[in-house]
Amino acid sequence: MGHPMKLTRDGSTLVVVDVQERLFAAMDTDHREEVVKNLKVLAAAARRLGLPILVTEQYPKGLGHTLPELREALGAIEPLEKVTFSCCDVEEFTARLKAAKTKQVILAGIETHVCVLMTALDLLGAGYTVHVAADAVTSRTQGSWRIGVEHLRQAGAVITTTESVLFQLLHKADTDDFRALTKLIK
Repeated sequence: MGHPMKLTRDGSTLVVVDVQERLFAAMDTDHREEVVKNLKVLAAAARRLGLPILVTEQYPKGLGHTLPELREALGAIEPLEKVTFSCCDVEEFTARLKAAKTKQVILAGIETHVCVLMTALDLLGAGYTVHVAADAVTSRTQGSWRIGVEHLRQAGAVITTTESVLFQLLHKADTDDFRALTKLIK
Protein backbone atom coordinates (compact mmCIF):
# COMPACT_ATOMS: atom_id res chain seq x y z
CA MET A 1 0.00 0.00 0.00
CA GLY A 2 1.36 3.39 -0.98
CA HIS A 3 1.41 6.72 0.80
CA PRO A 4 -1.90 8.62 0.58
CA MET A 5 -0.12 11.49 -1.17
CA LYS A 6 1.30 9.27 -3.91
CA LEU A 7 -0.33 9.88 -7.28
CA THR A 8 -1.94 6.99 -9.09
CA ARG A 9 -3.75 6.89 -12.40
CA ASP A 10 -6.89 5.56 -10.80
CA GLY A 11 -8.86 8.46 -9.37
CA SER A 12 -6.63 11.27 -10.68
CA THR A 13 -7.89 14.15 -12.80
CA LEU A 14 -5.84 16.89 -14.48
CA VAL A 15 -7.26 20.39 -14.00
CA VAL A 16 -5.86 23.22 -16.15
CA VAL A 17 -6.98 26.62 -14.89
CA ASP A 18 -7.38 29.68 -17.14
CA VAL A 19 -4.33 29.48 -19.44
CA GLN A 20 -5.80 32.03 -21.84
CA GLU A 21 -4.29 34.22 -24.54
CA ARG A 22 -4.68 37.69 -23.00
CA LEU A 23 -4.22 36.55 -19.43
CA PHE A 24 -1.11 34.48 -20.17
CA ALA A 25 0.54 37.41 -21.96
CA ALA A 26 0.55 39.28 -18.62
CA MET A 27 2.38 36.50 -16.75
CA ASP A 28 6.00 36.66 -15.57
CA THR A 29 8.02 36.63 -18.80
CA ASP A 30 10.91 34.66 -17.29
CA HIS A 31 8.73 31.58 -16.77
CA ARG A 32 6.11 31.58 -19.51
CA GLU A 33 8.01 29.26 -21.85
CA GLU A 34 8.74 26.72 -19.09
CA VAL A 35 5.14 26.79 -17.86
CA VAL A 36 3.70 26.20 -21.35
CA LYS A 37 6.16 23.33 -21.94
CA ASN A 38 5.17 21.71 -18.64
CA LEU A 39 1.45 22.22 -19.24
CA LYS A 40 1.84 20.45 -22.58
CA VAL A 41 3.70 17.56 -20.90
CA LEU A 42 0.91 17.20 -18.33
CA ALA A 43 -1.73 17.32 -21.06
CA ALA A 44 0.06 14.70 -23.17
CA ALA A 45 0.51 12.43 -20.15
CA ALA A 46 -3.12 12.75 -19.10
CA ARG A 47 -4.31 11.97 -22.62
CA ARG A 48 -1.96 9.02 -23.12
CA LEU A 49 -2.76 7.54 -19.70
CA GLY A 50 -6.50 8.08 -19.99
CA LEU A 51 -6.91 10.54 -17.13
CA PRO A 52 -9.92 12.83 -17.14
CA ILE A 53 -9.03 16.44 -18.00
CA LEU A 54 -10.91 19.58 -17.00
CA VAL A 55 -10.02 22.95 -18.48
CA THR A 56 -11.42 26.30 -17.40
CA GLU A 57 -11.50 29.75 -18.95
CA GLN A 58 -12.05 32.88 -16.88
CA TYR A 59 -14.31 35.32 -18.72
CA PRO A 60 -13.18 34.24 -22.22
CA LYS A 61 -15.01 37.14 -23.88
CA GLY A 62 -12.49 39.52 -22.29
CA LEU A 63 -9.45 37.30 -21.68
CA GLY A 64 -9.50 35.14 -24.78
CA HIS A 65 -9.44 31.38 -25.04
CA THR A 66 -6.95 28.72 -23.99
CA LEU A 67 -3.57 29.13 -25.71
CA PRO A 68 -3.71 27.43 -29.14
CA GLU A 69 -0.59 25.31 -28.51
CA LEU A 70 -2.06 24.07 -25.23
CA ARG A 71 -5.47 23.39 -26.81
CA GLU A 72 -3.69 21.22 -29.36
CA ALA A 73 -1.94 19.26 -26.59
CA LEU A 74 -5.19 18.88 -24.64
CA GLY A 75 -7.14 17.50 -27.58
CA ALA A 76 -10.89 17.83 -27.98
CA ILE A 77 -11.59 19.21 -24.51
CA GLU A 78 -14.33 21.81 -24.21
CA PRO A 79 -13.30 24.39 -21.59
CA LEU A 80 -15.72 25.33 -18.85
CA GLU A 81 -16.40 29.06 -18.76
CA LYS A 82 -16.35 30.82 -15.42
CA VAL A 83 -16.35 34.24 -13.82
CA THR A 84 -15.66 33.00 -10.29
CA PHE A 85 -12.09 32.68 -9.09
CA SER A 86 -12.52 29.14 -7.76
CA CYS A 87 -13.37 26.52 -10.35
CA CYS A 88 -15.37 24.76 -7.63
CA ASP A 89 -18.00 27.47 -7.80
CA VAL A 90 -18.93 26.20 -11.27
CA GLU A 91 -21.53 23.47 -10.84
CA GLU A 92 -20.49 21.57 -13.97
CA PHE A 93 -16.87 21.50 -12.77
CA THR A 94 -17.70 19.78 -9.50
CA ALA A 95 -20.19 17.48 -11.26
CA ARG A 96 -17.47 16.35 -13.70
CA LEU A 97 -15.04 15.67 -10.87
CA LYS A 98 -17.63 13.50 -9.15
CA ALA A 99 -18.60 11.72 -12.36
CA ALA A 100 -14.93 10.87 -12.98
CA LYS A 101 -14.68 9.43 -9.43
CA THR A 102 -11.82 11.82 -8.75
CA LYS A 103 -9.87 11.42 -5.53
CA GLN A 104 -6.72 13.32 -6.50
CA VAL A 105 -6.46 16.49 -8.57
CA ILE A 106 -3.34 17.48 -10.49
CA LEU A 107 -3.66 21.25 -10.61
CA ALA A 108 -1.90 23.56 -13.08
CA GLY A 109 -2.52 26.95 -14.69
CA ILE A 110 -2.78 30.60 -13.72
CA GLU A 111 -2.68 32.61 -11.59
CA THR A 112 -1.03 30.72 -8.74
CA HIS A 113 -2.12 33.14 -6.02
CA VAL A 114 -5.67 33.67 -7.28
CA CYS A 115 -7.65 31.07 -9.26
CA VAL A 116 -5.26 28.15 -8.69
CA LEU A 117 -5.10 28.90 -4.96
CA MET A 118 -8.84 29.41 -4.49
CA THR A 119 -9.63 26.27 -6.47
CA ALA A 120 -7.13 24.26 -4.42
CA LEU A 121 -8.55 25.54 -1.14
CA ASP A 122 -12.05 24.51 -2.15
CA LEU A 123 -10.87 21.11 -3.42
CA LEU A 124 -8.95 20.46 -0.20
CA GLY A 125 -12.01 21.52 1.79
CA ALA A 126 -14.09 19.01 -0.17
CA GLY A 127 -11.68 16.18 0.70
CA TYR A 128 -9.63 15.88 -2.49
CA THR A 129 -5.87 15.43 -2.44
CA VAL A 130 -4.42 18.27 -4.50
CA HIS A 131 -1.06 18.04 -6.29
CA VAL A 132 0.14 21.40 -7.62
CA ALA A 133 2.86 21.19 -10.26
CA ALA A 134 4.80 24.30 -9.18
CA ASP A 135 6.56 24.47 -12.56
CA ALA A 136 3.22 24.43 -14.39
CA VAL A 137 1.66 27.37 -12.52
CA THR A 138 2.62 31.03 -12.68
CA SER A 139 1.56 34.55 -11.76
CA ARG A 140 2.24 38.03 -13.07
CA THR A 141 5.14 38.40 -10.63
CA GLN A 142 7.59 35.99 -9.02
CA GLY A 143 6.61 37.32 -5.60
CA SER A 144 2.94 36.47 -6.12
CA TRP A 145 3.91 33.02 -7.46
CA ARG A 146 6.11 32.32 -4.41
CA ILE A 147 3.48 33.47 -1.92
CA GLY A 148 0.82 31.48 -3.77
CA VAL A 149 2.90 28.29 -3.69
CA GLU A 150 3.67 28.77 0.00
CA HIS A 151 -0.02 29.36 0.77
CA LEU A 152 -0.91 26.18 -1.15
CA ARG A 153 1.70 24.21 0.84
CA GLN A 154 0.43 25.59 4.16
CA ALA A 155 -3.14 24.68 3.19
CA GLY A 156 -2.17 21.05 2.61
CA ALA A 157 -1.61 20.81 -1.15
CA VAL A 158 1.23 18.60 -2.34
CA ILE A 159 3.74 20.89 -4.06
CA THR A 160 5.45 18.93 -6.79
CA THR A 161 6.90 19.17 -10.29
CA THR A 162 5.69 18.13 -13.71
CA GLU A 163 8.38 15.47 -13.91
CA SER A 164 7.44 14.02 -10.51
CA VAL A 165 3.77 13.88 -11.54
CA LEU A 166 4.74 12.14 -14.77
CA PHE A 167 6.87 9.46 -13.11
CA GLN A 168 4.34 8.78 -10.35
CA LEU A 169 1.62 8.27 -12.95
CA LEU A 170 3.88 6.06 -15.10
CA HIS A 171 4.82 3.91 -12.08
CA LYS A 172 7.40 1.86 -14.00
CA ALA A 173 9.88 2.23 -16.84
CA ASP A 174 9.45 -0.83 -19.05
CA THR A 175 6.31 0.30 -20.86
CA ASP A 176 5.34 1.92 -24.13
CA ASP A 177 3.80 4.79 -22.12
CA PHE A 178 7.15 5.41 -20.42
CA ARG A 179 9.06 5.39 -23.70
CA ALA A 180 6.57 7.77 -25.35
CA LEU A 181 6.18 10.24 -22.48
CA THR A 182 9.78 10.50 -21.27
CA LYS A 183 10.71 11.89 -24.67
CA LEU A 184 8.73 14.98 -23.71
CA ILE A 185 11.00 15.87 -20.78
CA LYS A 186 14.39 15.30 -22.42
